[in-house]
Amino acid sequence: MQVSVIGSLSEVTAEEWNALVHADNPFARHEFLSAMERHDAVGKTFGWYPQYLLARDDGELVGAAPMYLKDNSYGELVFDWAWADAYQRSGVAYYPKLVVAIPYTPASGQRLLVHPQADYQTVAPALIDAATEHAQNLNVSSLHWLFTNEQDTALFKNQPDYMLRLGCQFHWHNQGYQSFEDYLSHFSSSKRKKIRQERRRVKDQGITLEVLHGDEASEEQLKVYHRFYNSTFDRKYGHATFSQGFFLEIAQTMPRNIVLVLAKHQDEYVAGAFNVRGSNSLYGRHWGCSHDFHSLHFEACYYQGLEYCINNGLQRFEPGAQGEHKIARGFLPAKTWSAHWIADGRFKTAIKQFLQHETGGMEHYISELHDHSPFKNE
Repeated sequence: MQVSVIGSLSEVTAEEWNALVHADNPFARHEFLSAMERHDAVGKTFGWYPQYLLARDDGELVGAAPMYLKDNSYGELVFDWAWADAYQRSGVAYYPKLVVAIPYTPASGQRLLVHPQADYQTVAPALIDAATEHAQNLNVSSLHWLFTNEQDTALFKNQPDYMLRLGCQFHWHNQGYQSFEDYLSHFSSSKRKKIRQERRRVKDQGITLEVLHGDEASEEQLKVYHRFYNSTFDRKYGHATFSQGFFLEIAQTMPRNIVLVLAKHQDEYVAGAFNVRGSNSLYGRHWGCSHDFHSLHFEACYYQGLEYCINNGLQRFEPGAQGEHKIARGFLPAKTWSAHWIADGRFKTAIKQFLQHETGGMEHYISELHDHSPFKNE
């Protein structure tokens, strides 16, 4: 097996790369990652430098990993700012570092991309070894595999040079619901009443919702959504890393993976939510609005997505990172994982101790959150 590092996905065909990607992992597709390259979401501007890892066996691509060299921690959503600060206070450089991740995307999925006809237990460890060796050769401080799925996480548990970090998100799972009302029938009375009130408020304000796949949305609708996307960053913080061209491109190259929710009031679009779907899951990604309307965020970002999942037989909905308010709407605590290699032995020991303490606190936090489930005891 030969392993190499390339600086752009243009060096590998979409057919080769996508053959490694599970159908429920749309963010790892060649179309999504290469669109970020073409539209400057990764590269020098935001400090994500592609270092894609490729493994070939007799010339055939059998494994890969979306790896990036980073000079900051922006857009990762597994927060290591305290680690970077500790390095700085000690007079040691934390940057550059390497991450294996989908930029700006806190969705768990394959990070060790292995061809389904290849042996995972052979190819995946070879990718980990090659990535670690690359980190050593570059003399970076660390290597981080972010939002690993269950299979990859299980493998990292047996990698002595890596430490696991536990996080928490809020996910929805389809229990065979036949309709949104059927879904609500499993809620306690008070929680069910609140959601109905929120949905009624949206209708009473004269707001209508449209749900469009990428090939159903016009160029103008996608441009309108992009203005909403930008407005969120203008009002809050951070950087609008995805350009209008990025959204237009992926709507063309992966149209059935795009699920756009647009809200209209008096014949004017006033808000939008952007989702990406896989074969079995829906992933909520971005939201923006031009006017504030009571409960519209919940309707556009959560309830429309839930209805879409129920109507289309999707089994899971990940509406994005953080947000305890999601529990009352049926998104229950879910564990997320990342794996970390630290070059410096002193910092590795300190971070290991930190992670042991943090993991215990996170386990307790997740357990407590389950007590606030809105579902009836059935």
